[in-house]
Amino acid sequence: MNIDEFPTYPPARFLPGTSVEIRDETTPRGRIRSALFDFDGTISLVRTGWQDVMVPMMVELLAEHTDESTESLERLVHNFVDRLTGKQTIFQMERLAEEIRRRGGKPLDPLAYKAIYNDRLMEVIASRREGLRDGSLTPQELTMPRTHELLDGLRERSVTLYLASGTDFVYVKEEAELLDVADYFDGGIYAALDRIEDFSKAMVIQQMFREHELNGAELVSFGDGYVEILNTKEVGGIAIGVASDEVGTVEVNEWKRNRLIQAGANLIVPGYQDLDALFAYLFDEPSDKKGA
Repeated sequence: MNIDEFPTYPPARFLPGTSVEIRDETTPRGRIRSALFDFDGTISLVRTGWQDVMVPMMVELLAEHTDESTESLERLVHNFVDRLTGKQTIFQMERLAEEIRRRGGKPLDPLAYKAIYNDRLMEVIASRREGLRDGSLTPQELTMPRTHELLDGLRERSVTLYLASGTDFVYVKEEAELLDVADYFDGGIYAALDRIEDFSKAMVIQQMFREHELNGAELVSFGDGYVEILNTKEVGGIAIGVASDEVGTVEVNEWKRNRLIQAGANLIVPGYQDLDALFAYLFDEPSDKKGA
């Protein structure tokens, strides 16, 4: 399915007075033991705008091998970049190489394209990373609002936390430390490695199930990408789609929302502003119990 063909879904039931949208009324409650988090756009805002670096780069490289219009190439690239969001970055670069080859070009190694992308992105986000290092920016300014409260609330409920990202491990580990969230993830931090076969979010989930003898509804995941939602649903877990606009407001991103529903999300949230209600629902607690 082309990204442009995702259907638009009408609103389902919202928890009273909140922005927490319940997409699956059969979602099991009160059984959660482990939680898996995506990083960029779910916790971290350090890399906000990465698509505005990746897509133009790919369009630029493809245009060298075709007379297709810029608009046509942008649609193509948005389609596969968005579909592969959540997987390792190298998968998007492999697709770029494939599209160049289809147009008669001789592509570089996908790792070379990944290096070009990383260099361009680091130029864009350098001031954010430096601000965190020198204290001119606080972790709260570059995380999704109330992220630390969410993580605290899960830890208080004895939930083991895992972090898994398609971004390179060296960057994820460093940025998690800069954002003061690394220590929350007692289950581990997992991210892209040089060998593709050494990491995937599905592999992390399987490891979680082995290590903790989990059953489906004992896992909850938080993510803004198609992949982590789909992987969670494949094992019967509870998938929370974070349809954030990644600029720290409370507005839902409708395109993200539709994509996450398409992937099978049990719940949709624009952010973590309604933690009390979210915790009460997930853990089957009295509605007046404070969750953060």
